[in-house]
Amino acid sequence: MSINDLEMLFWFVGGLGMFLYGMHIMADGLQRMAGGRMQKLMGLLTGNRLMAIVVGAGVTALIQSSSATTVMVVGFVNAGMLDLSQAVGVIMGANIGTTATAWLVSLGEWGSMFKPEFFSPLLLGIGAFLVLFSKSEKRGKTGEILVGFSILFIGLSFLSDAIKPYREAPIFREAFRVLGGNPLLAVAAGAAVTAVIQSSSASVGILQTMALNGVVNWKSAVFIMLGQNIGTCVTALLSGAGAGKNARRASVIHLLFNMMGAGVFGTFMYVLFQFSPGGGLSSIGSTEISVFHTVFNVCNTLLLFPFADKLVALSAWIVRDGEGDGKEGLTASGLMRRHLDERILENPAFAVDAVLKEVDVMGQETLKNVQSALAAMGSEKEETRSVYEREKEINEMEKLLTTFLIRVDNLPLTEGQHRLIRNLFYTVSDLERVGDHAENIAELADSLRREKLSFSRKGYKDMGIIAQEAVLALESALKARSLGSVAEAAQEAGYERSVDALEEKLREKHIQRLSKGKCRPESGVVFLDLISNLERIADHATNIAEYVMDEQNGENYEGLKKEN
Repeated sequence: MSINDLEMLFWFVGGLGMFLYGMHIMADGLQRMAGGRMQKLMGLLTGNRLMAIVVGAGVTALIQSSSATTVMVVGFVNAGMLDLSQAVGVIMGANIGTTATAWLVSLGEWGSMFKPEFFSPLLLGIGAFLVLFSKSEKRGKTGEILVGFSILFIGLSFLSDAIKPYREAPIFREAFRVLGGNPLLAVAAGAAVTAVIQSSSASVGILQTMALNGVVNWKSAVFIMLGQNIGTCVTALLSGAGAGKNARRASVIHLLFNMMGAGVFGTFMYVLFQFSPGGGLSSIGSTEISVFHTVFNVCNTLLLFPFADKLVALSAWIVRDGEGDGKEGLTASGLMRRHLDERILENPAFAVDAVLKEVDVMGQETLKNVQSALAAMGSEKEETRSVYEREKEINEMEKLLTTFLIRVDNLPLTEGQHRLIRNLFYTVSDLERVGDHAENIAELADSLRREKLSFSRKGYKDMGIIAQEAVLALESALKARSLGSVAEAAQEAGYERSVDALEEKLREKHIQRLSKGKCRPESGVVFLDLISNLERIADHATNIAEYVMDEQNGENYEGLKKEN
C-alpha cells in the first residue's frame, strides 16, 4: 500500500468518524431543543396504533437512529409502559423516521450551494459561536444542532474525497457488479455492515457517498438497502436478549417486519430488474437512494399495518410462554427495578418521565406506611409488621432511584430537566426520611403494647387531629409532585402550618397533663415522640412541595429546605 493509499484510508476513516459524531451531536441538540415535547409524545403512545407510527417516526427523526428507538421500545415493553400492540406501531414508524438522514445526505446532489464544502464551514462557525458565547440556553442548543449538522456534512465530504480517486478502479465496479448479480449476497453485505456499525442511517449514508461518485449501480444498491434494514435489527435483538418475554417479542417483531418487507420488495425488484433495460446495472444517485429508501419503508408500513396483530401473534409463537414474564411475586422495588430499564436511557426525555413516575410510586408506598403506622397506634397491632416490611422496600427504592437518577442526570438534558432531576434527588431523600418517621411511629406503637401503656381519651383525640393534618400535608405534597401543581403545593403549606401550630399546642397541653398527674410519664414520653415525628413528616412534605414550586416558578427555594 502506497503513502497515498494510506492517506486516503485515513481520510475515509476520519470522514466516517466525523459523520457518526456529527449525527450524535445533532441528535443530542435536537433532543435538548425538544425538551418536554418529547415527554408529551410518550403520552401519545397510549393512543391508537396509527398515532404510535407517527410518534415512532418523529422520535427517530429527532434522534437519527431507528436502532435507538427500537431499543427504547424494547425497554418500554420490558418495563410494562407499552404493550406489544403499541410497540408494533412505534417500530413501523421508526423505519420511516430513519429516512430523514438519507435526505440530508442527498442534499449534495441538489446543486453547488447544497454541497457540504460550500455551507458547512459557515454553519460550523455560527454554531461554535452560539455554543461558546451565547448565554441563552435555546441559542446554545441551536448552536449544538448546527455544529453537529456541519460536522456530519464535513465528514461526508471527507468520505467522498477518499473514494473519488478510486471511482474508476475496476475493483469497485466489479464488487458492485457481483453484488448486483447475487441479491442474497448484497442483502447479507448490507446487513453485516449495518450490524457492525449499528446504524442503518450511517450505512445508507456511506452507500450514498459512494453513489455520489458514480460507483454504485441500481441493482446492488436496492438489495444492499434491504439488507441494511435487516441489519439494523441486530441492536434490538441484542438488547432484548436479557429482557422479559414481551421485550424479546418486541425485538422479534422488528426483525419480522423488516425481513418480510425485504422479502416482498426484494422479489418485486428482482423481477422488475429482469425486464428493465440494462438489468438495473446503470448508476444510481444519492437522491434516488433516498427516494427508494423512503418509498420502501412507507410502502412496507402500509402493506403490513393491517397485519400488525398477526405479527404480535407470530412473535408470541416464536418466543413461547415459559417461565412467565417474571412479574409474579415481585415486590414494589422489584417492579421498580424492571421499570427503570436502562434501555429507556436511549432517550433522555422519556427517561425523565419514567423516573418521575417511579418517584410517585415511592411516594405512594411511603404514604401507605405512614397510614399503617398510625393505624398501629390504635388497636391494629398487626400493622407494625407491614410497616417494617414496607420500610425495607422504601429503602431499596431509594437506592434504585438514586442510582438511576445519577445516570439520567448525565444525559443531554435541558436546564429545566436538570433542575427537575436535582429536585427528584431531594424528593427521594425526603421520602426515605418520611419512611423512617413512619417506622419510628410503629416502634412507638410496639412500645405502648409491650409496656401495656395507653393514652387518655383526650390524648387519642388530639393524636387523631394532628395525624390527619400531617397525612393531608403528605398527600398534597405527593399530588403536587405528581401533577407539577403549584396549587397543591400551596395547599400543602397550609396543612404544614396547621401541624406546626398543633404540635406546639399539644406539647404544651400534654406537659400540663403530666404535671397534674392525669397521664403516666411513660405514656407522655411516647405521645411527645409521636407528635414530634408527625411534625417532621409534615416538614418533609413541605420540602417536596417547595421543589415543585422551584420548578414551576424558576425560583430557588433550596434555602427553605428543612433538615430533619
